[in-house]
Formats: sequence, C-alpha cells, structure tokens
Amino acid sequence: MIDKREALVKLFSAKGARVDTNKGEEYYNNLQTLMENRLNELEKAEGAHKTSIHTILEANGLNRRDFMKWASAACAMLMLPPTFVPTVARAAELMNRVPIIWLELQDCAGNTEAILRSDAPTIDELLLDIVSLEFNHTIQAAAGHEAEHHLDEAIETFAGKFLCVVEGSIPRAMNGMYGTIGPKGETFEEHLLRVSAKSAAVVAVGTCATFGGVPAASPNPTGAVGVQDIVKNKPVINIPACPANPANITGTILHFVLTGQVPALDHLNRPKFAFGYRIHDNCERRAHFDAGHFVESWGDHGAKNNWCLYKMGCKGPMTFNNCSIVRYNEAVNWPIGAGHGCIGCSEPHFWDKYATERPISASRIKAPTGGVESSVDEFGLGLLTAAAIGIGIHATASVIAGKKGDSNE
Repeated sequence: MIDKREALVKLFSAKGARVDTNKGEEYYNNLQTLMENRLNELEKAEGAHKTSIHTILEANGLNRRDFMKWASAACAMLMLPPTFVPTVARAAELMNRVPIIWLELQDCAGNTEAILRSDAPTIDELLLDIVSLEFNHTIQAAAGHEAEHHLDEAIETFAGKFLCVVEGSIPRAMNGMYGTIGPKGETFEEHLLRVSAKSAAVVAVGTCATFGGVPAASPNPTGAVGVQDIVKNKPVINIPACPANPANITGTILHFVLTGQVPALDHLNRPKFAFGYRIHDNCERRAHFDAGHFVESWGDHGAKNNWCLYKMGCKGPMTFNNCSIVRYNEAVNWPIGAGHGCIGCSEPHFWDKYATERPISASRIKAPTGGVESSVDEFGLGLLTAAAIGIGIHATASVIAGKKGDSNE
C-alpha cells in the first residue's frame, strides 16, 4: 500500500489548499485533552463488534507497522500534527463504540458495493468492517418485520449517540410515493426523518445522498433531492463522489470518534479535510496544463504521454475533492490517472453540468471571472461553475507559448 503521509503533508501545507494547519500550542493542547476525554468515555462503552481491528489486519497480512503508517496518513488528512498519531490510532481501535445506522434510499448501492467488493482492502475499508453497524438495508441478515423491529430497537437504544449514514437521494414527487419502505408504506422522506431525529448527526454518503446525484438529473421525474434538503434539525455532513472514497468516510467517522463533533465543513457541508481544494491544484497532469500540452483526441500523441485532459472535458478545475491524493484501490489509481478526465461527481448537479466529454468553454455554463487560477476561497463562494473564459484564455495562451518555445528550439 502506498504511504500517503508525505503527500498529504505537502498537500495541506500548500498555498493553494489554504488550510491552517498550525493553530498554536494552546489550541492543540486543548484539542488533545478533548480527544483523550472522549476516547476514555468511549473505552468504557462496550463495542457491538467483538473482533478487534488488529485481528482483521493480521488476517489480511497487515501488521502493526502498517497500521501506524496508516494512522500517520490519517492524522495528516485530518490536519493534525504528528504528535496526534497515537491518539488517532487509539480512536481507530475504538471505532466499534460508535453505533451506525445506514439507510439505503434511491440509488444504485454503489457506495456499499464499492466497499464490499474490494478484493485488496485498504485499512480504511477494513475499519469500516468493524464499526458498530446496527442496521444496513443491503447487507443485513434480517428481513421484513424482524428488520424493522431491530431498527426501532437500535434507534431507541442508541438515541443521541448513533450516526445516521444515508446512501441515496430522496424522491418527493407524487407525495414521495416513488420510494416507500416497511410494512406501513413509509416514504423515504418519512423514514429518513424518523431515523435521523434521534441521531447525533447525519452523514450523506455519495452524490445521490448529498446533492441528488443521477436521480435528480434533468428532468428529475421523481423530484429527487439530497439529505440536506430534508433534514434541518441535525448536523448534516456531505461526503459526495460517485462512489464516495472509503478514506473520506472513515476520516469523517474517525473525527466523530475523536471529538464527538462533526468536522469543519465548507459551504456545501463537505468536510474541509477532504474537499478544501480543487483536483486541478494537485493533479499529476497540471504541469502539462501550464505548459499548454493538451490531449486533442483519444489515442493521440498527448493521450499516450499523459498530457492534460481539459480539452477532452476534464472538470478538475471546477471540482473539489482529494481524489488525486487519496485515490482508489489501495491508492493505486484514479480516473485521470487511468486516462479519463474528471466528471465533477462531487459537485452539485454534476450530471447535468459536468458529466460530458467536452470542455466547459463548449458547455452552456456561465463562467465566473478570475480564470482558472482563482483561489479556492473565491470558488468556494458560489463560483463552482466552470471558468470557461478564464480557462480558455489560459489554455490558449499556454498553447501559444508552448508553440513559440518549440519554434525556438
């Protein structure tokens, strides 16, 4: 497994990330005390899952050293100094003390499937195996009235303590009758509101749950919306992407285990540790963008040499996510690394706006001022639509500069 510690440290100290990772000794001392008190409290609670993380790691050929390397990378991802590594490791060992009720609503179950079908699981994925998963529509053994009884029991037993994880959008057209569940024909919206009402916080996993995703694409016949459009009386944490990266799911749960609180969120309720910067800022092909080297057609010279995919429709400049650092499948690869441009799946309305193989300059999207080099803060204030004019000018200027350079050789 690739050691991501160094890459994460560089990422969060980069100017473009705009993340304050040095808040002073007093702040971190207080935070350490808060975390230790929280973990001491959790340690007294009995975990529903009897298997320890170390047993699972050993069964998968991973040792204590691998675990501590992961803890170091997780520490960097959560924007904590290296002195917190033992605390993060301890929190991972106590993840089964935080109950989780996982609801499956209007979607393809892609987030659950992505975790279940991993044939070379990362520690992030293995940690999700040991959480106190009290209810999950997809993988639970119980069915029918037995499943409903267990759900009701879990809600009452862990009231105010459990995380409500939601996968899938919520249909609201026809009074919500596009999606019903249980013997009483409860609509997805009613089901979500009933369960979330007694949760500590709600975690929307995947783009369908966060922003409506593909079900909400035009013309949106079911009236699909995201969790934050329904739940108003509980903190909602959005972890978009299609599917969401297990590292970001684990990181969010880990933060809650450590502090009992939700992590710092951006204006779209996404954890800043994962969505505080653009893919474009940390893309492995960024140098080619700056040099004016673009893939013009699939299979051309540029495609064979990993040139920038912007002209083939890559939406990296408009997309906030950590895919380029965390990656997928044991951090081996990600869409751009595999040769396809980003489709902006962690952004609102991504299917209608970004999921096309054409550059933004050829799309019907209003461009903000400032160009592709606009800061994350500027983009974060509602300017997440593509910078068509700015990018177009930058790209054209880069190409001209590149050609001039070639003619002078």
